Amino acid sequence: MRIVCLSDTHGLHEQVEVPEGDILLHAGDLSKRGKAHEISAFNEWLGTLRHPYKVVIAGNHDFLLEQNPALAEPLLTNAIYLNDSMIEIGNLKIWGSPISPWYHDWAFNRARGSEIRKHWDLIPEGIDILITHGPPFGIFDLTVSGHTVGCEELSKAIARVQPRVHLFGHIHEGYGMMEVGKTLYINASNLDLDYRAVNKAVVIEM
Repeated sequence: MRIVCLSDTHGLHEQVEVPEGDILLHAGDLSKRGKAHEISAFNEWLGTLRHPYKVVIAGNHDFLLEQNPALAEPLLTNAIYLNDSMIEIGNLKIWGSPISPWYHDWAFNRARGSEIRKHWDLIPEGIDILITHGPPFGIFDLTVSGHTVGCEELSKAIARVQPRVHLFGHIHEGYGMMEVGKTLYINASNLDLDYRAVNKAVVIEM
């Protein structure tokens, strides 16, 4: 399977060159402020792409998907939307969550420690691809101010589950890909710190 990875397009999705593939994955922050019209515009754009499967999670900017999921989720008619849930496509098990550690009361924020651990405890063993909005601690999570802001509890969950791929975004300046142990880590943030769509989609084969 040819898998195309995106994240943090923040409404500038049309400025991102999206290669062909079998599965398109988007790791959240599809909008600027999570308004209904932003989600609808993103969904319409998804409908123009030819990937047979499109899997999307929300991010900390996508407020409506947390505040009013009954209104927001039906807007994503051209995607499989994951929220602490899993989808199996072919022989690949994909689990996704929008949760990230608390920061200035954005969407899907949870306190570090036991509160956020409840979400990571839901991640089942045997998955192939883990999609979260935020990074684990110490991997592509260094901010321009010099702080490592990834989630320690998520790192523990990854050690338990050992997915083949962990896709995330959130930290725009952390864009990159590297393999640690059995897991390929991908920060696929398409926008840089100045919110310019300069980072390419990441393509992998599985």
